[in-house]
Amino acid sequence: MLSRFRFNTDRGSEYTAQAFGAACTRLGVTQSMGQAGSALDNAVSEAFHSTIKVEYIYRNQFITRAEAIEKISAWLDGFYNLRRRHSANNGMSPVDFEEYMAEVRKPSIT
Repeated sequence: MLSRFRFNTDRGSEYTAQAFGAACTRLGVTQSMGQAGSALDNAVSEAFHSTIKVEYIYRNQFITRAEAIEKISAWLDGFYNLRRRHSANNGMSPVDFEEYMAEVRKPSIT
């Protein structure tokens, strides 16, 4: 099963811990980690987190966690949408890229 959610981190002990990996599995999150010592592996993920924090989260206050989830989700749908093509995906949208990669990763039956 291809997970809908991907979580990219560095190789810190909190992310490589067995309990963290088990939590990701339980929640249906695919873990990915950059190469040891490479600052470039995580560039797309870091750029995304920087954009959402600077452009939206730091400019707003949220009373509850539920409000934060609702408003951040709406911002993502409107600004950082899943249909916009991205250079890191060879010009494909995130949705198209994930569908393409799911097809590429399918085991071949011979």
